[in-house]
Amino acid sequence: MTFNKLVRDKIPDLIRQRGSQPITQILAPEAYKKELQRKLGEEVAEFCESGQMEELADILEVIFALAAVEGVSHFKLEDIRQRKLAERGRFTRRILLIEVKE
Repeated sequence: MTFNKLVRDKIPDLIRQRGSQPITQILAPEAYKKELQRKLGEEVAEFCESGQMEELADILEVIFALAAVEGVSHFKLEDIRQRKLAERGRFTRRILLIEVKE
């Protein structure tokens, strides 16, 4: 079976434990970033389809990996999120902006 997709670090070991042989490749930094971006889209689509919290956790894991590629820790990412929250608020009030008239 062919996959050609980025997987979590322990997946090859889990495949071996089942008695199969994974064929893998270690990606160069730019290819890794591109695959993380593609994986993010995949995980978002899976969440939109299923609504499962497991998929939201997968989205977070990919986001943390993308931040790390950019040299940003998940703590710094949280600081950025908190700053934007203070400046612009949350999404809890369910506001849909229709139009702005000048």
